Amino acid sequence: MTVTTLSTVDADGHAVRSALFDAVGRLDDAIRPVVAYHLGFCDEHGRPVAAASGKSVRSRLTMLAARAAAGDDLCAIPGAVAVELVHNFSLVHDDLMDRDATRRHRPTVWAVWGDAVAVLAGDAMLALAHEVLLDSGSPHAVAAARLVGKATQDLIRGQAADVDFEHRNDVTLAECIHMAMGKTAALLAASAAVGGVLADAPPATVAALQSYGDNIGLAFQLVDDLLGIWGDPAVTGKPVFSDLRSRKKSLPVTWSLESGRPAGRALAQWLAQSGEPGENDLKAAADMVETAGGRRWARAEARRRVRAAQRALDTVPIAPDCRRELVALADFIVERSA
Repeated sequence: MTVTTLSTVDADGHAVRSALFDAVGRLDDAIRPVVAYHLGFCDEHGRPVAAASGKSVRSRLTMLAARAAAGDDLCAIPGAVAVELVHNFSLVHDDLMDRDATRRHRPTVWAVWGDAVAVLAGDAMLALAHEVLLDSGSPHAVAAARLVGKATQDLIRGQAADVDFEHRNDVTLAECIHMAMGKTAALLAASAAVGGVLADAPPATVAALQSYGDNIGLAFQLVDDLLGIWGDPAVTGKPVFSDLRSRKKSLPVTWSLESGRPAGRALAQWLAQSGEPGENDLKAAADMVETAGGRRWARAEARRRVRAAQRALDTVPIAPDCRRELVALADFIVERSA
């Protein structure tokens, strides 16, 4: 099977990245270099670099949705920039909360500039996202900004639940799915809907695109959780078993805990322990998740969600080439390795 790459599904990355660069130029002199560093425009000294800037799935989705709805995606560039800024606001704060010192093979913002600057950099990106949309001149800017604002609230709700789960040993799979629908799926769903709204798509088309985004959003989180346990550190930039090291109640873990299998019960006992786990402990815990069936379930559920996303597209008229690109993006999400 040929694994889809992002280059297959994005022909507008340069336009969005150029607009993102211009948007960052609006920021105050004190915070602009920090945000530019996080987005991969420069190093910590402000020198331009060609560093990897992430997968840009959300901005690509906004552009694809607009093309699917209207055949022209230039109207969606402000929306693509906005959702990318909101996503990166969440990453900077997430790195700080999790004390992750590395992202995309570089030190994270808090690791370079400290906690206070990381908070301010995230806040600056969130404010800038709405400024870019509302200054776009689009007659649909306010509606798009409302979608982004609601998705941001859902994202924060999901992130708060994720933090709360760290202190609980009774997290259910239903709770974990609800958390993931906020933390990850909400912004992906909004990214698709914003593209449709800015392209003045009919309400049924916007709803179908939003449903597509919801489903690929949960698929994204399922794959993220798999990579958080079994991902290749050389590709992900994080240590192997990283989620287990923090005893994270991820989707494959909570499914395993509810499986009723001996390995699931052993995993519950392991999670209830205190102290820093060693490498052998982490491997044993990963084996418990696999033996209980959590790894297999998460992979199958991610693929099921991708199929549901594809079915949502079938409910409205979409040009065949646009549908193929949206399907390719969904396939990339479920087959990615980082």
